[in-house]
Amino acid sequence: MQTDITYRLILASASPARRALLTGAGIDAEVIVSGVDESVVDAEDAYTLCLALARMKARTVAADLPADPGALVLGCDSVLAFGSEVFGKPASPEEAIKRWSAMRGKSGVLHTGHHLTGLVSGLQAEAVGTTTVHFADVSDAEIEAYVASGEPLQVAGAFTLDGRGGAFVDRIEGDPGNVIGLSLPLLRNLLAQMGVPITALWRK
Repeated sequence: MQTDITYRLILASASPARRALLTGAGIDAEVIVSGVDESVVDAEDAYTLCLALARMKARTVAADLPADPGALVLGCDSVLAFGSEVFGKPASPEEAIKRWSAMRGKSGVLHTGHHLTGLVSGLQAEAVGTTTVHFADVSDAEIEAYVASGEPLQVAGAFTLDGRGGAFVDRIEGDPGNVIGLSLPLLRNLLAQMGVPITALWRK
């Protein structure tokens, strides 16, 4: 690690939850939304898909930035594997209700792809965080009220852990931050692979 470099993290995501996780961990990330068309990426499984999307988001943002040896671009993307299906954000309230009717009382696996790119160094590191989510056996009325709140339409898998949907998750196996959208332990490991301690990103 070059100690004379001032590092800064650029988050290639519009997710307020991801930014809030970083802020809570002492990292004031800059946000630049990639604007990539996620529909153009096709993958056979959730693990491959989320990592491909995270990589595309980070590289798209990095390509448009001026050279800065301290700039690190982080792309993240979350998808839920439920049985043989892969769930991103539901396209409509009707789809969200259908999903929840299938998911209640059962379990899914939330995958979040993380891709980190050094703007000048060219170094890259990536990994997928995986967390098993056990959904509560919620009623039809609860599903309808939750979907009517609008929250499920904004998030992968049609649920949140840090919002209203948290009441509908019985338990998880793995990192809760990964379900919210960004695994801090995983980010620390990716930074270490690039020779940057996470403490170098803490606000002064």
